[in-house]
Amino acid sequence: LTLISTTTASSSGTVDITSGIDSTYKEYQFHFIDMHPATNDVTFGFQTDTGTNTSYNQTMTTTFFQARHSEADTLAALAYTTNRDIAQGTGFQTLIYDVGNGNDESCSGILHLYDPSSSTFVKHFVSRASNYGQANEAADCFAAGYVNTTTALTRVRFKMSSGDTDAGTIKLYGVS
Repeated sequence: LTLISTTTASSSGTVDITSGIDSTYKEYQFHFIDMHPATNDVTFGFQTDTGTNTSYNQTMTTTFFQARHSEADTLAALAYTTNRDIAQGTGFQTLIYDVGNGNDESCSGILHLYDPSSSTFVKHFVSRASNYGQANEAADCFAAGYVNTTTALTRVRFKMSSGDTDAGTIKLYGVS
């Protein structure tokens, strides 16, 4: 891994990575570390854009599943979560949900983006994220899919579904 950039959130509505994503690498990894929301019980997600565009509304098709286990041992589940999928839509893809804003709550994970500079193929991604959330449970969430464009992706935006990202760090790596 080659570290390209580090972005720190501090009461940020969005966390935008607007440089460093180019044809240098065929895979980029975004490590999001201790992302802490200002608002309780939110989702943390991403969207992409091309060139110098800032609409962050690229069409995606995705899938999502999760494993959860409660602190009180009253819930243990592995489930496909259809309401977190996108079917040729332009919304933000959920990476993890039920993120709490308590002092001991946050989420962390890795988003892999493959060959974002390709002008021939759509752009595939996979992610894995974990949290200790507002329901006093551990979650391990998986999202995957593709951004349905053959135009080079140059920007990625991360955000909470409501309120600001109170704190957290996103590290962008190129994979040799």
